Amino acid sequence: MAKMANIISDLDPVTQTNYLQISSEHVHFDWTIDFDVKVISGCATHTLVVHEDDVSQVIFDTLALDLERIEVEGKQVEYTVGPVHPVAGSALHIPLPSGLKTGSRVTVTTHYKTTKGCVALQFIDKEQTQGEKFPCLFSQAQPVYARSMAPLQDTSAAKITYTASVASVLPVLLSAIRISPPVSGAPHGDKEIGKDVVTYTYKQPIPIPSYLIAIAAGNFRYREFPKPEGKEWTSGIWAEPELIDAAYWEFEADTTRFLATEESLVTPYRFGVYDLLVLPPSFPYGGMENACISFLTPTLLAGDRTLVDVVVHEMTHSWFGNDVTQTHLAHFWLNEGFTIYMERVLFKVLRGEAERGFQYIIGYKNLQDDLKRFSDRPRYQRLVIDFDKSEDPNDAYSRVPYEKGSNFLLYLERLLGGLDVFLAYIRDYVNTFKAKSVTTWQWKDHIYEYFKNNGGNEKVKLLDSVDWDAWLFGEGMELPVKNEYDTSLAEQSRDLAVKWYASRSSSDLLQFSEEDIKHFNSNQKLVFLQRLEHAYEALPSSHIFHLGKIYGFASTPNIEIRDRFFQLTLKDPKSDAARTFAKEAAGWIVGHDGSNMVKGRMKYCRPIFWLVHRVDSDLAANTFKSAREHFHPIAQKMIERDIGLA
Repeated sequence: MAKMANIISDLDPVTQTNYLQISSEHVHFDWTIDFDVKVISGCATHTLVVHEDDVSQVIFDTLALDLERIEVEGKQVEYTVGPVHPVAGSALHIPLPSGLKTGSRVTVTTHYKTTKGCVALQFIDKEQTQGEKFPCLFSQAQPVYARSMAPLQDTSAAKITYTASVASVLPVLLSAIRISPPVSGAPHGDKEIGKDVVTYTYKQPIPIPSYLIAIAAGNFRYREFPKPEGKEWTSGIWAEPELIDAAYWEFEADTTRFLATEESLVTPYRFGVYDLLVLPPSFPYGGMENACISFLTPTLLAGDRTLVDVVVHEMTHSWFGNDVTQTHLAHFWLNEGFTIYMERVLFKVLRGEAERGFQYIIGYKNLQDDLKRFSDRPRYQRLVIDFDKSEDPNDAYSRVPYEKGSNFLLYLERLLGGLDVFLAYIRDYVNTFKAKSVTTWQWKDHIYEYFKNNGGNEKVKLLDSVDWDAWLFGEGMELPVKNEYDTSLAEQSRDLAVKWYASRSSSDLLQFSEEDIKHFNSNQKLVFLQRLEHAYEALPSSHIFHLGKIYGFASTPNIEIRDRFFQLTLKDPKSDAARTFAKEAAGWIVGHDGSNMVKGRMKYCRPIFWLVHRVDSDLAANTFKSAREHFHPIAQKMIERDIGLA
């Protein structure tokens, strides 16, 4: 094993539970949603499996919960709650009957309410929704916030199945399979939305990590996608009635095609249902891979299907993350690196090697940005991070595990015999670890074992040639081995960027027109803007104004291109372009551009606020403060840190 492996504990550093002694096998949630006081109340009943004789207590993670009473095997017991840690929360200690033996089971029921300190839940008022008729609720439990929804062993090392009964005056969605009322019927059964209480029941029979426990409740409608021939799973989309037509059109053509293709590459889809939910704008991510249902930002509704590829990433997590899961966040790359790698394999199958190469080129630039950002904290440049006990994993969040991880797997693919050979290994990896949690060390042992059995000493020698330390624990700006990518699609973007680099006078601008990008796809436009942004010498402001106008970048509804254009305009904080566009960029993020939409996705709001802050710190602070409550609590915390308010 790599020489630095000793510093990485196999114990999850962000849980205070005793999951190695006793762990949850199944949890039943009995919840009531109160939109008036913005809490969920009820109980969570754990079925626990004993792993150590005579274990005397079970310890759960909690965060900002109002505990009412606790029962063990139906009898009320006394319990203790430890001191509050700002990241890990409080340890809940519950005594157990004496004499428990390994392999036995015990039930524990916790009765409680969530509080305003529940980081995982965001209740939003009706004015913040698209329809402005009913309030809405959605959760975001990753990375360590499920403990604020219920007392849990909040670690992906101890996966659980779950069932739930949720009473609500608005339709409820969970990361599980709906039992009642039927999805195919009226959205709220035979009751009136917003007035009558309906109890929604769900089951999740596949073991999942706690961060995938998810809930949403709002004025949602459902529309099923056509089912591909021979498939038993179903797929469809949920959205507010004002968005359901646009959302269905955006995703109907590709979602089931993507899923069927993914199955052919890996293994059959195991979760039975694959739905999409378009959430209100304050959702902080592009998507979240909750089991059975991916939560999506409405910023993907570009009206031209140019941003639907995000679904491929969330869908691919069904295998890598949801089914085969990192043991804890030190091994986050096993979730994200595998997902990015397989996402790009799917694009290669659907669109050719040039598309896969193009995705790697875009990703490599994002990787360089984040490696540079962590130059003062080099341990966050590693693929496997030695987190301190109860360290906030959000501090390390970046594209590093995504892009360095996927490049590592691409390197291994080419080293070990090409895509067909490596896909056979991928399938064995999924089948070996499905429904389990895995460490980097287990992954490494498995790849050695697989190729020893499927290639013998020749393949083992190839694996021995890998610089494992450099890949897993390396720091700095360079990869241990720099992969070569197909550059054919990127060359057109590069050539146009070179022409703009060379133009310095106003008369040079006459050579450019909208015809320059007539045949560019969205990613080519993004790469063109990236190249301009990262040139050694910034473009004159006059050129940036002209570029934004003739190519339509300053007003495009495509949020990816608009975001990248603003990053270009704000590159030089002292330029006329930066001073001109700072107010526009800040207003765009909080909806002052007429969209009535806060761009709560952190991919956009964090860098834009940071760049505006460099140009005009008061503008950034005042704009954020005016819209703070429209952002998810996770985004609030991170933006405040970015612009010096925390």
